[in-house]
Amino acid sequence: MKKWLIPVIIIALLIIAGYSWGKGFNNTAVQLNENVSEAWGNVQTSYQRRNDLIGNLVNTVKGAADFERNTLTDVIEARAKATSINIDPSNVTPEQLAQYNQVQGGLSGALKSLLVTVERYPDLKSNQNFLKLQDELTSTENTIQTARTRYNEAIKPYNIHVKEFPNSLLAGFLDFDPKPYFDAEAGAEKPVDVEFDFSK
Repeated sequence: MKKWLIPVIIIALLIIAGYSWGKGFNNTAVQLNENVSEAWGNVQTSYQRRNDLIGNLVNTVKGAADFERNTLTDVIEARAKATSINIDPSNVTPEQLAQYNQVQGGLSGALKSLLVTVERYPDLKSNQNFLKLQDELTSTENTIQTARTRYNEAIKPYNIHVKEFPNSLLAGFLDFDPKPYFDAEAGAEKPVDVEFDFSK
């Protein structure tokens, strides 16, 4: 074998190995990124379902005589804020996700206030449409929690893939940045005050 052929073979093998590694990294990152996008779509679908139900719930509650208008206004405004934020899952930043989480948490808080206020209205509490909507909202809240958990589960393998060495060398070059996880809503770490009033 000619001496000049050995370096050529070594260089060719290095090029093939580098190409194979780069291709493998890219294709896996694309697949994992698509899983994240799908999981994010499921989160948005769950929140959209809640927003649709809230519109029906507000219309049902509006029919109740002398119902507190401020509570309804808070829910309507919080819903408008929640639907005004759109996030591209391929370019999501921790700040965007925190803002999205904050407005969704604001809507959850306004909705809880509405449901607590309803307790003072026996006619509304026994309204079949309202009860059905309340059940559907509870189910949707569970779906949202599941979708958020699955989103975080989809993020983990993606982040591991792009952060591990030597993949991290290619990740920045190929624009595969780590993605933020869904955190708990603000105030979730505080214990809930539970009061039982048996005098009523």
